Amino acid sequence: MSTRTMDRAIASGAPGHGRWRGVWMMAVLLMATAASAGATSALWYARPAVKWVEALPVGNGRLGAMVFGGVTNEHLQFNEDSLWYGDEVQMGSYQPFGDLFVDFAGAAAADYRRELDLGTAVHTVTFESGGVKHRREVFSSFPDQVLVMRWTADRPGAVSGAVRVTDAHKAVVAAAGNRISVDGALTNGLKYAAEVRVVAEGGTVSAAGGAVTVAGADAVTILLAAGTSFHGKDPRAGAEAQLAAASRKPFAALRAAHVEDHRALFDRVRLDLGAGRDGPTDERLDAVKAGAADPALDALLFQYGRYMMIASSRPGDLPANLQGIWNADLKPAWYSGYTTDINIEMNYWLAETANLPECTEPLFTWIRRLRDLRVRESPEPIRTKRGWMIYSTNNPRGGYSTWGVHRPGSAWLVQHLWEHYAFGGDREFLRAAAYPMLKELVEMWADRLVEGPGGTLITPDGWSPENGPGGKEGDRTPYPGVSYDQQIVWDLFSNFIDASEALGVDAEVRAKVAALRARLLGPKIGKWGQLQEWMEDLDNPKSHHRHISHMFAVHPGRQISPLTAPDLARAAAVSLDARGDQSTGWSTAWKICCRARLHDGNRAHSLIQQLFRSCILPNLFDSHPPFQIDGNFGATAGIAEMLVQSHMRAASTEHPTSNTEHRTADGQHPTSNNQHPTSNGGPLLLHLLPALPAAWPEGSVTGLRARGGFEVDMAWKGGALATATIRSAMGGPLAVRLGGRSASFDTKPGEVVVLDAALARRP
Repeated sequence: MSTRTMDRAIASGAPGHGRWRGVWMMAVLLMATAASAGATSALWYARPAVKWVEALPVGNGRLGAMVFGGVTNEHLQFNEDSLWYGDEVQMGSYQPFGDLFVDFAGAAAADYRRELDLGTAVHTVTFESGGVKHRREVFSSFPDQVLVMRWTADRPGAVSGAVRVTDAHKAVVAAAGNRISVDGALTNGLKYAAEVRVVAEGGTVSAAGGAVTVAGADAVTILLAAGTSFHGKDPRAGAEAQLAAASRKPFAALRAAHVEDHRALFDRVRLDLGAGRDGPTDERLDAVKAGAADPALDALLFQYGRYMMIASSRPGDLPANLQGIWNADLKPAWYSGYTTDINIEMNYWLAETANLPECTEPLFTWIRRLRDLRVRESPEPIRTKRGWMIYSTNNPRGGYSTWGVHRPGSAWLVQHLWEHYAFGGDREFLRAAAYPMLKELVEMWADRLVEGPGGTLITPDGWSPENGPGGKEGDRTPYPGVSYDQQIVWDLFSNFIDASEALGVDAEVRAKVAALRARLLGPKIGKWGQLQEWMEDLDNPKSHHRHISHMFAVHPGRQISPLTAPDLARAAAVSLDARGDQSTGWSTAWKICCRARLHDGNRAHSLIQQLFRSCILPNLFDSHPPFQIDGNFGATAGIAEMLVQSHMRAASTEHPTSNTEHRTADGQHPTSNNQHPTSNGGPLLLHLLPALPAAWPEGSVTGLRARGGFEVDMAWKGGALATATIRSAMGGPLAVRLGGRSASFDTKPGEVVVLDAALARRP
């Protein structure tokens, strides 16, 4: 019996629930032991962090910190997600807030260990010094909106030290009693404030020289609150209110509420890819860089992405930026902003599949605000009669860098709103939030399309981020019919068609959009068998450019699949081969997703290993370089795609095009417009283990989500499915594919379908 089933049996008061509770507790103990042995639930190190990229992140979506875990000096570099220069016009940049230090005298440490438990979201440091065992715990609480540090020792009166705060922008820092306060303002007028309270158990507390000193205490709890005026509120009043409420609670209550809140999200998905290596995480990483196998490190990377999504994107906050919420630089690379030609979208690929749909709320709120601003006022380069366009890089308020006009960027962003409906089936969200934006962008692109070769429709002034047909880095010269633009417009039209059908509205508009989509210039195969990046056959087979923009139709789009367009899928693989596996972190992550969608599990896994070798830092942050969190999030999404896919429809896979490569009479490859799968006319196809690599011969996963309101648990052995459990939240038709086998079922809301290795339903 699964833990989920046991939980339900206990909660419902099923007969014999006392016996089941004992079984459940034993199962949990065994699972905890297995997780520890598999080393998939925690990052741990045998020494303190020296560099920022060795420190470990905690966060509550808004308030984050990098914890260094020092022995004589603990260091927490902290951020608040709305501390931004810039406004609705000027780009500005994301800023570090400050640093919290705890200085204390002590001898050299023995038995040192620092650990970030992904399951509890608690950072722990333990060591022995002078015969005294010390323990420090750090977490950032979403329920209480404070950063918490707890320092204890196994000998009474052994906790002594000085707590101090430095501000990154030279604001006034003052200490009095057991408090330290910070008040300042950025040059754009944004006010900010932070406050620290030091609560000692025993001993004495005093303030002097901007620091709070604790002497001879049994334990100390340090609380930090921080905020800005970004949302129109007084940050000083907010910080004081948060600390006042948190100070009334004992540490155990703060910790319990934090862990319960985190587990409610994190525990939805468990992943076992096989046993891992023993030892600290940095040593395991070094071993993989040297060529060792460590399947549990693959699983740890997957769960680390989910952990950081929870820690950097919660309802009511800003979306995760280029570094999530963790930044120590006054001038961060690329502003640490929201770049829309891949990066902000990649940040959220995992949210639906890896069962964190609530974490998308900040993205949707930001998209809506950006849309409203761009409709209300836009500079000439992105001004439109209908719909809205954006620049490539934007800030939380809608300000922008003028480096690149990104005409289809709004359509790519709105894809996320459609996907949220596709996975969860929230019709009110579709009606009120997603559909109006889909429709207005469809109208905009209907206005903009022009006639191209052979009566096709093309975009007149496209861009293939961030590449040019002449190989010029960052080329933004407008080109008609660029594959990237064409594929995004095709995806937009398809999502609109599906959305209008789901709502039963705008039938005439839907028919017109379907007719426009049928005329779009489709993906083309070039002279060396590649998927063309340009309307003309201009691709350079020696180009290793990091952007693979013409792969949008493979992922995150649904226009090219081996099931429906094998010729185009092979051409996509040719292009990926030519670009090579060695690249930046986020590019490697995108290639993992694409190889998974092409059902090439071994190549996808090879790219995961390439990510470890070249792009993963000691704390498992992804590096562009420098650190960019999109590579972490993209890798998690890619691993999910290797295990479950649901972007195709069963009806569109019944009659795939021939595997034989065809050419026209003049010897050229066809445009392959006929290989567009229809976006309607059948249930979504739930594809199990579409890209399982040989490196994961045995494993299991629980809680992955699929479009259509399905949730999937699976176990496999010897590289083959052993059993699958599919839960249907909404009911409706269920089409399942495994290898070359398929099966169909009708489901009711709440129904559970259990399948064996042959896709036969178990009673």
